[in-house]
Amino acid sequence: MTFTRWKASGLLLASIYCFSGSSSAQVEVPFEYGLGMSLFQENCGSCHGPWGEGSEQGPPLMHKLYVSSHHGDAAFYRAALQGVRAHHWQFGDMPPVEGISRRALDRIVPFIRWLQRENKIE
Repeated sequence: MTFTRWKASGLLLASIYCFSGSSSAQVEVPFEYGLGMSLFQENCGSCHGPWGEGSEQGPPLMHKLYVSSHHGDAAFYRAALQGVRAHHWQFGDMPPVEGISRRALDRIVPFIRWLQRENKIE
């Protein structure tokens, strides 16, 4: 019996909408952010959109209000773990994300920051 070894290329391909442009683009999500991307889409995407573009249930994280100088990383942890009162948008208060852990957020927050940089939200 022969076994074939597969080597990870180090990149995970994903289609996302680049908000700095007017058309969709194929971009490469670096491997180091792949788990954060999956966890974000699973835990946050239903309200904030699968790529942080927002939805009818929650605001876009690809917005200048969420740059690190205005909402630091701690704000993302606090919002997900404890919930947060509405103060910028008309979506209502955000409840804590059910079942989310600090460990998951340790992957999600860097993915959000990477995605913001890719979309020129700095």
